[in-house]
Amino acid sequence: MRLFAYLSYADAPAALRWLAALGFEEVRRQDGEPGQVLHAELRAGDAVVMVASNDADYRRAPLVGRSTGSGLYLLVDDVDEVHARALAAGGREVFAPEDTEWGTRRSRLLDPEGGEWSLGSYEPGAAW
Repeated sequence: MRLFAYLSYADAPAALRWLAALGFEEVRRQDGEPGQVLHAELRAGDAVVMVASNDADYRRAPLVGRSTGSGLYLLVDDVDEVHARALAAGGREVFAPEDTEWGTRRSRLLDPEGGEWSLGSYEPGAAW
């Protein structure tokens, strides 16, 4: 089994630019009406995200404390550097890069439309 994320945005072209700032490369894109993305695929290493324009008036879960309750986690080599790029491209900081008690580094931010993204050096599924 393999897992791929899909996300929709009111302003999908802006979301694609934000993801490019994080290091994702657009590998496939199908546009519809002006300003509308029917389907796009972005890759960064083994990470794949599919993006489209909203097809309904979706509402994102609000930030409560340090989380919206769900989000995406990116394993990155340099949490501080990717976090800074994400903020510079329009992300909103939830918490700045920090060291964890289990010996890794992490941060969290919201994309320009409020989707939650965590960045970290911890690899899920790897031996502790």
